[in-house]
Amino acid sequence: MKTTNERLRRLGSGAVLTFVSGIILGCGGGDNNPAAPEPPPDEGQTPVAGCSDGVLEHGALYRICFPDNWNGDLVLYAHGYVEPTSPLALPDDQVNGQSISVTVNGLGYAYATTSYRANGLVVPEATEDLLELETTARRLYRPDPSRTVILGVSEGGLVATLAAERHPQSFEGALAACGPLGSFRRQLDYFDDFRVVFDYLFPGVIPGSAVDIPATVVEHWDDIYTPAVVAALAIHPSAARELVRITGAAVASDDVPSVASTAIAVLWYNVIGSANAQARLGGQPFDNSTRVYSGSSDDVALNAGVARFTADPSTVAEIAQFETTGNLTVPLVTLHTTGDPVVPFEQEALYADKVAQVGATARLSQSGISRYGHCAFQGSELLAAFSTLIQKVGPPVAAMASASGGG
Repeated sequence: MKTTNERLRRLGSGAVLTFVSGIILGCGGGDNNPAAPEPPPDEGQTPVAGCSDGVLEHGALYRICFPDNWNGDLVLYAHGYVEPTSPLALPDDQVNGQSISVTVNGLGYAYATTSYRANGLVVPEATEDLLELETTARRLYRPDPSRTVILGVSEGGLVATLAAERHPQSFEGALAACGPLGSFRRQLDYFDDFRVVFDYLFPGVIPGSAVDIPATVVEHWDDIYTPAVVAALAIHPSAARELVRITGAAVASDDVPSVASTAIAVLWYNVIGSANAQARLGGQPFDNSTRVYSGSSDDVALNAGVARFTADPSTVAEIAQFETTGNLTVPLVTLHTTGDPVVPFEQEALYADKVAQVGATARLSQSGISRYGHCAFQGSELLAAFSTLIQKVGPPVAAMASASGGG
């Protein structure tokens, strides 16, 4: 039995995989096919059904899979956040025995994915890895893909959006699900704000602070501190409800199990990701020195007692490389649950504002699903979003040729 924490933090990649239900068209999996040798750089081989693995120039692992009858288009999959200490690996695309690569191939598309060159907070590098993956597919195979689109989830949703904004010459469009598209700094603040409010309401439950996580807490998060958090919330249910009122975190209901589900999901990112984020950004990015918190039974005491931190100015400047601009020149379709406890739904409005400010609203299509959960989509909802993207990009070349009677 997986812990609540383990289930929640895997939703980023798992939710996309649920759309396989009902649309598998019988294409065989690629893992049983031996990896084909890579041709010289200036040559390409005719694709054959199945999957081939390799390593990109900057160290990311990749997999490319072709169907029996390729429609000429390529779908890249950008996965969500992976614990920094986990070994580098291709994203798991299995859910209940069903595979996203098999599904994409079953729809006639080629499929490719990458581990990224590292785990943890690697959004700019992951964006470049997607570009490198697309270039590699074009180098290795002939004919080149007619169109390439990206499907990204959670952190991968931000990766997909940045790739579409920054490399429109390589990608015809993107589907970004449940990603922090509107403000990456706001997303980082959300995790740490939740932690400082938790520490104020439940002092001493988690050692350290929002910006200084002891190694022993990281090591024993699942077996010691997750149960401790759940127990503290159960002992003080009124404080548990204040936690979500102050932070605005989404919950399925105001009962303690629902609050605990949200709290564990959000605190995981603070505990597991803080050291990696600080190392990646070159300093401490959280600043609540002037923030006014509200929603408690005593806001004066809350604001006087909550821990305060000041960000390193140079670190704040580094966050810019993670931020979207809204400057879309290719279609972007987004999908987000309104009750997302990990990446708040407000990210959608923040991104829409950016897009409107640069006059690119016509290229953005957003869909909010009224449901609790991070990336908790049904298969039909994800398939509908993908269909919307294909409508905007245009049908595959093979489909157009068939409709016109071409070979």
